Amino acid sequence: MLNTVAHNMSVLRDKDTVEGMYIDGEWKVSASNNKREVINPATNEVIGSVTEGTIEEVNQAVIAAKDAFYKNGWKSTYARTRADYLLQIASKLEERKDEIAMLETLNNGKIYDDSITDVEDAINQFQYYAGLATKPHGQTYEVPDEIQAMVIREPIGVVAIIVPWNYPLVMAAQKMSAALAAGCTVVVKPSTQTPLTLIRLFEIIDEVGLPNGVANLVHGSGSVVGNELINHPDVEKISFTGGTSTGKQIMKDAANTLKKVGLELGGKSPNIVFADADFETAVDYALLGIFAGQGQVCSAGSRLLLEKSIYDKFVPELVSRAKKIKLGPGWDDTTEMGPLISISHMENVLNYVEIGKEEGAELLCGGKQVTEGDLAKGNFVEPTIFTNTTPDMRIVQEEIFGPVLVIQVFETEEEAIELANGTDFGLAAAVFTNDGAKAQRVIRRLQAGITWINTYHPTFNEAPWSGYKQSGLGGDLGTYGFEEYLYKKQVNIALEVKPSGFYKG
Repeated sequence: MLNTVAHNMSVLRDKDTVEGMYIDGEWKVSASNNKREVINPATNEVIGSVTEGTIEEVNQAVIAAKDAFYKNGWKSTYARTRADYLLQIASKLEERKDEIAMLETLNNGKIYDDSITDVEDAINQFQYYAGLATKPHGQTYEVPDEIQAMVIREPIGVVAIIVPWNYPLVMAAQKMSAALAAGCTVVVKPSTQTPLTLIRLFEIIDEVGLPNGVANLVHGSGSVVGNELINHPDVEKISFTGGTSTGKQIMKDAANTLKKVGLELGGKSPNIVFADADFETAVDYALLGIFAGQGQVCSAGSRLLLEKSIYDKFVPELVSRAKKIKLGPGWDDTTEMGPLISISHMENVLNYVEIGKEEGAELLCGGKQVTEGDLAKGNFVEPTIFTNTTPDMRIVQEEIFGPVLVIQVFETEEEAIELANGTDFGLAAAVFTNDGAKAQRVIRRLQAGITWINTYHPTFNEAPWSGYKQSGLGGDLGTYGFEEYLYKKQVNIALEVKPSGFYKG
């Protein structure tokens, strides 16, 4: 164990404490006095409670953000000043890294090492965008006239950030850091299931003295708080990470006010293994691609596309190793896979297992909840692998968002590409082969925004994260993510001040 269970739980607040929202530089509870319990998915025990926001608190937060942007000068704050705030936030996150990582593990269920990585990524995001804020962003053009033409960037305004439960801290950080660096103000809505680490982040924001109203935190349901943010006339942009069906609804609703929309949505990502791939490496990443994060990762390699000639060697080894994956609570340093986020989500994943069986797929391993021993109290599902699938099966086409891998078999390069592109999604994809030319040929034809060759999952804050097809619009991270929060304004300056001569009278 990482120290002791009692030590790990010490990062939690007293159970009688109702965690608040942060609006216009102040912590407050909802006028409704309603609260929502926060659950540890490894035990299904209550580990805290947060106030439940209403439309009233959304309005307060948006007004505060609008005033901070327009009236109180955040949009015209020097880039270096904004950068200094971001660097201070990063420094404070570093000081509290272990505490916040353990809190993420207790609230989300992911293993502690993954939580540490998430906090480190969040630190790097604030540092990266602090550096980018002060770099040149304008352009000048040579035009066929006595005109100096240029483009300048200006912050969009109030941004609503809606954060998923699978990466609560790091998803918020990557959006907030870019938006704040660009000069926007933000209203953040965390997932109702995983709000705790964002509360700690906003404690840091308060501690460093970020001007009132620049960053606001409102708890509450998507149907109330999220809906009000999406439809609020003073919100200029929505940045959302979550399910594709919700993303589609956000697009429809945001159209009423022509908001800018950034959507990072679901996936059903193919992991293509050719016969000439390094065997051990390919098996290892086939497991990591789907079972990291319990499969609750939008870019998970949930479809294994396997060349037929190695099927009989590859699949038994894959199944054997999947059965050995150690399930347990994230604070146990021997754990290799943690629980699913909630009972209802676990039931949904298990329902997909039944659907797969009914569709005629062959279940090779897993497919059950752990119902014995200490893990019986939590939302633990065994690593699950299906084979003998067909492309039209729901378990092949739909995002399950759990530890469920489906195997598809191909014989030719062309067939592999056709299968890989054969869903509505296009977030991620990987190719395993020792033939460099083949890898390049295939990657170039895959309809996916994030791709890998002979590896799976590594991503970097310096590079963009975006999807094809129904996996999203716009993107996060890198310079591209920064541009998402900036208008482009064309400026034309006459080099000789004189009348146009158009009117003759």
